Amino acid sequence: MYKQLAALVAGALFLTACTTDPYTGQQKVGNTATGAALGAAAGAGLGLLAGGNDRRNALVGAGIGLLAGGAIGAYMDRQEAELRAQLQGTGISVTRVGNNLVLNMPSNITFATDQANIDTGFYPTLNSVAIVLNKYNQTLVDVYGFTDSTGSAQYNLELSQRRAQSVASYLGGQGVNRQRMYVTGFGQERPVASNATAEGRAQNRRVEIQIAPLS
Repeated sequence: MYKQLAALVAGALFLTACTTDPYTGQQKVGNTATGAALGAAAGAGLGLLAGGNDRRNALVGAGIGLLAGGAIGAYMDRQEAELRAQLQGTGISVTRVGNNLVLNMPSNITFATDQANIDTGFYPTLNSVAIVLNKYNQTLVDVYGFTDSTGSAQYNLELSQRRAQSVASYLGGQGVNRQRMYVTGFGQERPVASNATAEGRAQNRRVEIQIAPLS
């Protein structure tokens, strides 16, 4: 079921209708036109619910209820609004893909060059993310790391994994249930911009947090 969902979302990229939030200036994709820009486009191809069945079962077993029907959209609407409010002006974009959310964290505000330790100045922003994730605990959280194409593919893969793990570990330290999270790095794969320019490489160096309803 989850693979079919990912395929449907990927196909819907061609029908994307992006709008701009008048309060935050960030892009938002409507529920009726699923698709996305930047990291969300990659997210559809990755499969938002990696390991979803195992996590779902573990969370249900721990007493966390499932979302169903119209409650899903309303729940994600509220979570989206709070994330946008918390992250306004931080440099993190919030993109809506159907009933899923993608937080795109550029590496220039999260990590020093070639490092996997989170910049201490970014702690308050991640604290804000954790507050919302803890409040809306009926979601699965995927943390993905990406790099540009500079350097060897193996090194970039390892760096992206370490960076994704650093973000996930920090969120776990702020109380986010680790059973909700799936963490992996993709290195220089799945760029969202051209690696031929400095601007494009900067966009490709990122960590994404992808949030999907537990249903």
